[in-house]
Order: sequence, then C-alpha cells, then structure tokens
Amino acid sequence: MMRNRLSRCYCAMGMLVCTLAGGCAVRAPRPSYDGRPIFEEQAVFVSGEGGYHTYRIPSLMVTPKGTLLAFCEGRKNSAADYGDIDILLRRSCDYGRTWGPVQLIVDHGPNTIGNPCPVVNRETGRIRLLLTGNLGDDSEDKILRRMARETRTVWSCCSIDEGQTWTMPSEITADTKMPDWTWYATGPGRGIQLKNGRMVIPCDHNVAEPEDIRRSHVIYSDDGGDTWQIGGVVGDQVNECQVVELVDGSLMLNMRNYASGEGQRNCRAVATSGDGGLSWSPIWWAGELVEPVCQASFIRFTKQPEFTKNRLLFANPASTRREKMTIRVSYDEGLSWLVAKEIYSGPSAYSALAVLPDMTIGCLYERGEKGPYETITFARLSLEWITNGADRP
Repeated sequence: MMRNRLSRCYCAMGMLVCTLAGGCAVRAPRPSYDGRPIFEEQAVFVSGEGGYHTYRIPSLMVTPKGTLLAFCEGRKNSAADYGDIDILLRRSCDYGRTWGPVQLIVDHGPNTIGNPCPVVNRETGRIRLLLTGNLGDDSEDKILRRMARETRTVWSCCSIDEGQTWTMPSEITADTKMPDWTWYATGPGRGIQLKNGRMVIPCDHNVAEPEDIRRSHVIYSDDGGDTWQIGGVVGDQVNECQVVELVDGSLMLNMRNYASGEGQRNCRAVATSGDGGLSWSPIWWAGELVEPVCQASFIRFTKQPEFTKNRLLFANPASTRREKMTIRVSYDEGLSWLVAKEIYSGPSAYSALAVLPDMTIGCLYERGEKGPYETITFARLSLEWITNGADRP
C-alpha cells in the first residue's frame, strides 16, 4: 500500500547548515526599500540541473521571522505530472537576493508526491505543508477512469524551525477526501489562517459518477493543523484554486475555470463564503481575469486600518495561452482589477505570490523561452513598479 511506501520518505535533516551565501546560518543584510519602483529577477530552480528533468508547481511563503520559502516539485525523469516526483525547498533570509541549497523535503521513492500548499500558524510559527501523492505509474487519467492501482492520497508534514527541518509526512486522506472522489489536489500555492485562527487549504477533486466532474473545495483545521476536515464544495468545471479572507471576514475562492458558456470562457471563476469555508455561493465569472485554463495566485496585500487602502493581488498568464505573466491589484476586495502590469511577456504558467516584510512583493513563477517550464524564477517587485508610481503601501 502507498502508506508503507511513503513511510520510507525522509526529511533532509542533516544537510541544512546554510552558509552566508545561502542567507540562513548568518542572515545577510536585507534590501532596504525607500518607496522607489523595484523589479528584480533570478532563477531559483533550473530544469535539467540538480538531477531533475523538470521543476514545476511553485509555492512561496514568508515565515513570521521573515524567511522566504520557495517550494516546488522536482520531476526526476520527465516533465509529466506523474512518475518519480519529490518535494523540494530553497530558503532565503534576504528577501530573495540569495538562496540556500536545495533541500529534499519529501522523497516518495519512484512515486509521486506533489502539489505543495503550506500554511503558517502566526502565533507559534509552525508551518504545515499539505501534499498529495500517488503511485508513480498511476497517471491522472488512470485515476480519473478508476483504472489505477491506487488512488490519490493526502499528506501533512510540519516544520518548527523556519523550514530547516521537517517531520515525517502523516496521511490525512480519511479526514479530507470523500470515497467517491478520484483525482485530488491540494492548492497548489498556499493556505491561509483566518482572523479567528482557522487554517484553510484550497483544494480540488473529481467525482467519477455519473460523469467526470471537476470541483473545488477547501479543507480546514481549528486546532493549528493537528486535524483536518472537509469544508464546502464549489463546482462544476473548476479545480485548482486560491483563497483570501476579505475585510468583512468572508472568504473569496478564485478558481481555474473550464466553463465554456457565454461570458464564462477563458476567465477565472469566483465564489464566496460567509461561514469560514463551510459553504460557498454560486460561481460568478471574473471577465477581467483572462486565463488559458491554468493555475493562478491570489493573496491579500494590505488592509485597513493598518494601511490606508485594502488591496488584493492576483497573478497569472493573462492570455488564452500560457504566456504573459501578469500581476494585478484590486482595491475593492476582488470585485474589479483596474491595475495590471506584465512581469514577463514570454511563455509562463503557474505562480505563487507572497508579501515580504519590507512590503515588496515576491512572485515565484514558471517561465522559459521556448516553453514555460524551463525555470522557476523569483521576481521581487514593488507596488510602485506595478502602478507606475501611482500607489504605494
């Protein structure tokens, strides 16, 4: 069974003494930020290097102490979504100027472990990393058609030391997946902790009967990530999603969208929840958020009264193809997106956003020249750069 295979996964405990170049053992001076436009980029994972054919599925978060964590899938032998896939991490303590060595967080042997989706407890600093796995030769298509040897499973591990070491993954499938769900994915991207302490992880799944249906859902924890429960389900024809808590305490789920009806095609799907993710409104379609049917990132940047304005950020390949990575700003809690700035015009796909302690913005995204999966690149940028000097936090 997969549980026995995954129990042989290991956490890379002994290789994490980071040098100054890695920005971890001794914290390098952090970049100052004086309100000027900032745009800086560097590749963090380069496909073909480090023993992996392809790096995909970025996830980015900042710990309460300001350490930047860049997660991804390391795909050993091909770019395929199944096979020998590991979870990797690089850490930065100077807002992404320098990065520590690659850490192997979870190795599923010849099998697949992926879809990293971390969430941090702001009171304790404990980081929970939610993952999903399957046998290496069980493709998504086989799992959807119930022709696979096993199915998708859900896992959780944690770190209490800024991502330097990680616990062995524990399986939480029984608490987070319904029996008739076939495909399942956490995130990818990041989870959030609500004002009341609840942790919420955006997820998606497929239901095989009476026909193959894609849906989004969330799982949640009210005990700091020790136990998880299934929240509300949204659908149909949506899957990978990200969630934000709005200023009124409601939640907004922004979803990859497969709908093809009039006014529904090639744009993001959105739903809201007034009960902490236990139930969701009907879907509506955000026509401004053009997409090629792809994952996107969605986070809160600022809120009143700590800041002068409420701001949400959104990033995705703003095209009907996987290209033109673009970041947007909303000043009305996701109802409209009047500000947009292209980060990269070429091939690009999945992304992850984070707010750095100096109020610059990190965007970790897939990009390349001939295709979008050549590198996972980190961009550090400022609100002044996005708005051409018209706004600053």
